[in-house]
Amino acid sequence: MVLKIYNTLTRKIENFKPLRNKKAGIYSCGPTVYWYQHIGNLRSYIFSDILKRVLKYNGFEVRHVMNITDVGHLTSDADQGEDKIEKAAKKEGKTAKEISEFYWKIFKEDFEKLNIKEPDVWCKATEHIKEQIDLIKKLEKKGYTYKTGDGVYFDTSKFKKYGELAGLKKQKIKAGKRVALKEKKNPTDFALWKFSPSAGSGQAKRQQEWKSPWGIGFPGWHLECSAMSMKYLGKSFDIHTGGQDHISIHHTNEIAQSEAATGKKFVNFWLHGAFLTFRGEKVSKSKGGLYTVSQLGEKGFNPLAYRYFCLTAHYRTPLDFSLESLDGAKNSYQRLKNIVRELENDKKINKKYLADFENAINDDLNMPKALSILWNFLRDKKAEGKIKTTEKMDKIFGLGLLEKEETKIPERIKKLADERKKRREEKNWGKADELRKEIEKQGYRVEDTAKGQKIKKSNRRPASVTDVTDARHL
Repeated sequence: MVLKIYNTLTRKIENFKPLRNKKAGIYSCGPTVYWYQHIGNLRSYIFSDILKRVLKYNGFEVRHVMNITDVGHLTSDADQGEDKIEKAAKKEGKTAKEISEFYWKIFKEDFEKLNIKEPDVWCKATEHIKEQIDLIKKLEKKGYTYKTGDGVYFDTSKFKKYGELAGLKKQKIKAGKRVALKEKKNPTDFALWKFSPSAGSGQAKRQQEWKSPWGIGFPGWHLECSAMSMKYLGKSFDIHTGGQDHISIHHTNEIAQSEAATGKKFVNFWLHGAFLTFRGEKVSKSKGGLYTVSQLGEKGFNPLAYRYFCLTAHYRTPLDFSLESLDGAKNSYQRLKNIVRELENDKKINKKYLADFENAINDDLNMPKALSILWNFLRDKKAEGKIKTTEKMDKIFGLGLLEKEETKIPERIKKLADERKKRREEKNWGKADELRKEIEKQGYRVEDTAKGQKIKKSNRRPASVTDVTDARHL
């Protein structure tokens, strides 16, 4: 099996070839842990989880590294504004460390709820200050840095390939379009090290700051990803993932500082996930559609229903979110679980359907097609090997399709079943049959056994529900 993936760097679908035989190194941009991660953020991690699962399915030994940004991410991409962690600490009356630890813990809980496999290495920016300072020293020695009144900056004019990932043309970027120049030599230059406010400046003293050869301060946001990825994966590695919003600045700057320091190609394959949208625009506080996994749970949505929802669109395609569309995914997911629960295990593998499935997942992680294949397989009355084949497919989907769950029967269904039982005892077969049909309309069925009646979830969809049984290409 050959995995074909879209490489943002070359803008082409390419066969994945690792630097080391049957070993794949992946770095994923992790969260800035100053607040809860919303479901738009988490779509990106579901995509990187699918990538990791496919590589492992194909027999690769995967080493996955993810950063935790707990210092240095300012409120503006222009290297200005407050540090997001410090700002949250002041707002909540806590230390910066308390803030980052609390929201990192919530983030990991969201991973567990969504069945996202944790990385092999979690690395925090605050625990790798030495590596970041050492990287600046290398860049300084090679002539890529300059000092201003507020920090040490990378001179992008000296890195000839700057902007290649994003397709930027430096000569077309006018001063002040991306950022205000101030003391910068070029509008695309970015901070490697920021100085702490000096005494008497009127600015509050920072909680997190370190000594450096250039002055007391803290690392720039972009620096941590280069320093930590190279520490754990080497100067060159296979795959870097992240959201598409990282392409033009964050990932572009990572490439510049890494390759300037080492003289080697930084990453072979860049993979980027598209946005979760709401009414056609990126999910955000201002536009709406912003929920956490816990908030969806409060509205009655299983986190794995959201995972299923994400799999209905290709990772490079925007996915428009609404509670109504999520409800459709929820019902499809439950129907899928119900079908699988009723299967008999014939201990076979269906090679035909499995081959089609493997072709789909290796075609740039085409999850919508893979889901369609699973649905067609389960609907095929002549197909054999449904339990074992579904089990193999679910190693990629991560939907827990074969996990047993207790079905809580709603009180209204119990009352209908008790009423049906009473009518049967009265030999009022017509009324009993009406009640049976009403129960089935609501997605349940009643079985009459020697030990009495049993209520089960039905494989039939409730009459009032719009079902999204087939994956959608959005």
